[in-house]
Amino acid sequence: MAAGTLAYIDDYLPEDEAQIAARRNAAEVGGAAPVSQLTGATLRFLAAAIGARAIVEIGTGCGTSGIWLLRGMRPGSVLTTVDVEADYQRLARTAFIAAGFPQGRYRLIGGLALDVLPRLADGAYDMVFCDGDRQETVDYAEAAVRLLRPGGIVVFNAVLPGTEAGERMPSEAEAAVAAQLREQVRTDERLAPLLLPIGNGLLAAVKQAD
Repeated sequence: MAAGTLAYIDDYLPEDEAQIAARRNAAEVGGAAPVSQLTGATLRFLAAAIGARAIVEIGTGCGTSGIWLLRGMRPGSVLTTVDVEADYQRLARTAFIAAGFPQGRYRLIGGLALDVLPRLADGAYDMVFCDGDRQETVDYAEAAVRLLRPGGIVVFNAVLPGTEAGERMPSEAEAAVAAQLREQVRTDERLAPLLLPIGNGLLAAVKQAD
């Protein structure tokens, strides 16, 4: 696909000032790479398509992806977002407020994802978005299947190496885990997967009914 076409697609749904500020905060603090605009738009689309009321986000960052998710969710819904970095969550809270979301629409939980996820209820969530520690994604996948209702969607960000301009290349260990994740999701009979060339690779899967 031509570079001009890709640029048009990425800019088709421009971000507003709240999202731009969240992206700027991420650049200033470093280490909290925000999702691309197209990735964010995809997340909003998926959340809206399934009428999501409850979503778990692994890796809050500075709030860019959270705003996209919240804008796709139904009124009165709640985003539960987990991150080990308190500074990131502080900035994400500021971003959510700037975007006009009341405090009751999001739940910020500090801590390691693999410590927090076991405390969340089985089958209680419509969607799980995984954008945390790349070396833990295989564990996130198993947790997501438990957390999702039948028909719910799990989405993994950055599952392909270095396709997005400015994105850091994964380490050898991270690349190996990403390959393991792709194969695990592809062969899991509980899931109907789809690998998309969006951002640095977006892997989505629907939890099928028993």
